[in-house]
Amino acid sequence: MSSRPADRRARARDLPPATEADQRAITAFLDRAWAESGLSRLTLDSYRRDLEGLARWLVARGRGLGGVDRQVLFDYLADRTAQGYAARSNARLLSALRAYFGQQARLGLREDDPTARLDPPKLRRSLPKALSESEVEALIQAPPAETPAGLRDRAMVELMYATGLRVSELVNLPAAAVNLRQGVLRVTGKGNKDRLVPMGEEAQHWLERYLAGARPALAGGRAAAALFLGREAAPLSRQQFWNVVKKRALVAGIDPARVSPHGLRHSFATHLLNHGADLRTLQMLLGHSSLSTTQIYTLVAREGLKRLHQQHHPRA
Repeated sequence: MSSRPADRRARARDLPPATEADQRAITAFLDRAWAESGLSRLTLDSYRRDLEGLARWLVARGRGLGGVDRQVLFDYLADRTAQGYAARSNARLLSALRAYFGQQARLGLREDDPTARLDPPKLRRSLPKALSESEVEALIQAPPAETPAGLRDRAMVELMYATGLRVSELVNLPAAAVNLRQGVLRVTGKGNKDRLVPMGEEAQHWLERYLAGARPALAGGRAAAALFLGREAAPLSRQQFWNVVKKRALVAGIDPARVSPHGLRHSFATHLLNHGADLRTLQMLLGHSSLSTTQIYTLVAREGLKRLHQQHHPRA
């Protein structure tokens, strides 16, 4: 039994490729899923990886996706668990399998849905890890803003904390999404749903400075649709922004392991709630389709109140 990621990757490379029939079936599923639900490219890519992983595992056992039943899926999940895959990874995989086999059954391409009575792995409900307000302030002010790249980085961190955008939403923002006169962004989130998000005065100030001087320098005379630019006017990637945040954390004296772009989104939500924002407003700002997703932040706020009580109450 192997549990190390490197060993799991090596084992996956040793599996034979998926059959052409299964590859066509997966592609057809993804095309329909995109047309029907408007799933993001990241979600579609994740579904493809998960389905191809199952298809390759099946080939090694002389089977294909068309011959899958509940027991086969149970064996596959058990095999992954034995290899050390986390419950959260298997839960994500099961989501892809439910979408695929549910579509197959709905279209009459198979008689049953083998995932219908397959229980998902039990997940621990983890609270989002938010920075304190003073830590966010130190992170924002950490790096110099004299260079075009430094000014871009300051504007991105300011904007992410001010708006609570997902990192994919931030790096994929087009310049045309900015309305400086009204102080809002038009953001395309999950499911290709648009929402208007206010920037706040401080984030708008730094964004205006970036647009006036840094962005033209980074574009170097090239036409570019993206708002935030890297080398040769290419859009900054998620990983590049991740590195930006980690470097700023080091300069600010914050453990980089505690800081991530997603953590800035959590900090935005937690701090808003702590200052009296209601859940419905928070839901709209974060772009959550369900209020239940937003409600986890009430647990974050409650944990903060408990810590304050324990620290300062004489009988805590």
